[in-house]
Amino acid sequence: MKKILSYLIIATFLFSCAPTEENKSVDGEIFKGKLHHVDWSKNATIYEANIRQMTPEGTFKALEARLGDIKKLGIKIIWLMPIQPIGVLNRKGGLGSYYSVKDYKAINPEYGDLEDLKSLVKTAHEMDMKIILDWVANHTAWDHPWTITNPEWYTKDSLGNFMPPVPDWSDVIDLNYDNEEMRIAMIDAMKYWITEVDVDGYRCDVAYNVPNDFWNRLRKELDEIKPVFMLAEADQEDHHYEAFDMSYGWELMHIMNHVASGDSSLQSIDSYMGREQKRYAKNDYRMYFLTNHDENSWNGTIEERFGNAEKAFAVLAYTINGMPLIYSGQEYGNNKALAFFEKDQPNYEHPEIFDFYSKLMHLNKNNKALWNGNFGGSYKRLSTTNDDAVFALKREIDDNMVISMVNFTNEEVTFMLSDDESYSMVDLFSNEEIELTNNLEITLAPYGYLVKFK
Repeated sequence: MKKILSYLIIATFLFSCAPTEENKSVDGEIFKGKLHHVDWSKNATIYEANIRQMTPEGTFKALEARLGDIKKLGIKIIWLMPIQPIGVLNRKGGLGSYYSVKDYKAINPEYGDLEDLKSLVKTAHEMDMKIILDWVANHTAWDHPWTITNPEWYTKDSLGNFMPPVPDWSDVIDLNYDNEEMRIAMIDAMKYWITEVDVDGYRCDVAYNVPNDFWNRLRKELDEIKPVFMLAEADQEDHHYEAFDMSYGWELMHIMNHVASGDSSLQSIDSYMGREQKRYAKNDYRMYFLTNHDENSWNGTIEERFGNAEKAFAVLAYTINGMPLIYSGQEYGNNKALAFFEKDQPNYEHPEIFDFYSKLMHLNKNNKALWNGNFGGSYKRLSTTNDDAVFALKREIDDNMVISMVNFTNEEVTFMLSDDESYSMVDLFSNEEIELTNNLEITLAPYGYLVKFK
């Protein structure tokens, strides 16, 4: 069975009484992070591409034709959902789950072939964008060749049968990370797509279910081929020490859901950010989002969860302190829950929202205050005369600053900043210059927002 790994405590690192930029304190223990982010990630934004659903054709070639729009949106990293063939045995639905991988070194023929993928990656690189692949290291399809050639590479139940990682995932079976040969084969498969196609890293599915020592070893071996970018579908601090550049900020999305439904106050966001600053070092990238493939298909659309407050919550999520994620169709106002196991397509019914998201993504890309990790500015909650309704924050580094203010109520709100400082800034959406002072009355419409920068 899989081992539960404890944190690696570097007990010899005692020459300082406090953590440095590279180090962190967790429960009183000092940890030294060895990870250095690839330079191009410092101001990156990320786009999750659901290849099957985002175009009528559902192919690499159709996605390649869309790269111009994704570039215009202000995206640096394109995360491709799994590209491998999908298992047939115990398949769910007509087309199956993307995460039921039948062969790690093959391509789903529905998407195209190897040359099509190479062309997509090459074109993205020519447009100064990067491609990372979604990787399912925790489990495979029931009809993966390893089930025949190396059945010992899988976790077995008490009767010696293959078993799903969790009962509901009946279309996949769990891999056994106690087996060294399997680990070697997995790393070899992940190296293949870097050497053969020149991809730039991986988003690692259910990374929390795979031993951390595997991820640490993998990162070292991949970086020997080329510097890569690694995203963990997880929320644990030790992933950042050696293996992963970025992890999921799920809790903020859940808190935003509760604020939108009226179940939580804005104080819950303050409490969350306080916990984040204790748990994670400033150099740890955190990914923030309104939706992704799981949320959209299973937990409600943006419209269902946020209603007409979508833009308000987007301003919060995309200025607060992490890398912003856009999911396929979000940039065009998709309000449809996409079928997970069948061919489906987003509703591109609100193209006018593209400009809104584009401005936020380009601000993240071009203003150092919103850059990632140590490259970006520190986060500060700004006090206002109506903190129960308005959430205001500031990010600042060197001569760069971004201030966002959001009204999270369905009523018009007038307030003033309580900060004694004054700021000469430009409005992101109107391009008007404004002097922000503590005696300036600001009025925001229901779910209104302002984003100022310099």
